[in-house]
Amino acid sequence: MTTGRSERLLEILRTQGLTELPEPVQLASGNISRYFIDGKAALGAGDDLRLAAEAVDERVTGAGVEFDAVGGLTLGADALCAAIAVVSGASWFIVRKEAKGRGTNRLVEGTRIGEGHRVLLIDDVVTTGGSILQAYESVQATGAQVVAAVTLADRGDDARRSFDEQGVPYFPMATYEEMGIPAIGAETADLAVG
Repeated sequence: MTTGRSERLLEILRTQGLTELPEPVQLASGNISRYFIDGKAALGAGDDLRLAAEAVDERVTGAGVEFDAVGGLTLGADALCAAIAVVSGASWFIVRKEAKGRGTNRLVEGTRIGEGHRVLLIDDVVTTGGSILQAYESVQATGAQVVAAVTLADRGDDARRSFDEQGVPYFPMATYEEMGIPAIGAETADLAVG
């Protein structure tokens, strides 16, 4: 069920985050696409970021999921997890791509999550799920429990399958179908044939 906030978020993602390029480009996942979704650009305005945070909180809590910490892999999760923390009252954290190598040498910054924390895992755009699954592994290693995962836009079906296997509820706020673009694997096959 989509709400007014979710519908407005989808429109923001389509109009401010989705670009159809004249030539295919390589995505962070290694896949090739003519469609680029930039979640950070889509939510660059404070009001749009707040709307996204409220829509995510509404979707997750409406499904009966309770969380007390929210975060994900930098840079895709940074702004969104902080905004969700503000609207939900949860604590926030960021997972580095690799430990800093000095100071405390932590991989997870912000709230020190661990056993007893119920984590909402966040990413802005998921293609194959590599980044959000990397964050999942890092969070699991702390002893915290990932109670749900959310992405603004999901370009395929791999992340859903991975989270289903882990028994973690997964909430893409917009799917490739809703964005009006082909699934990442289908587009790659079309580009190879074309």
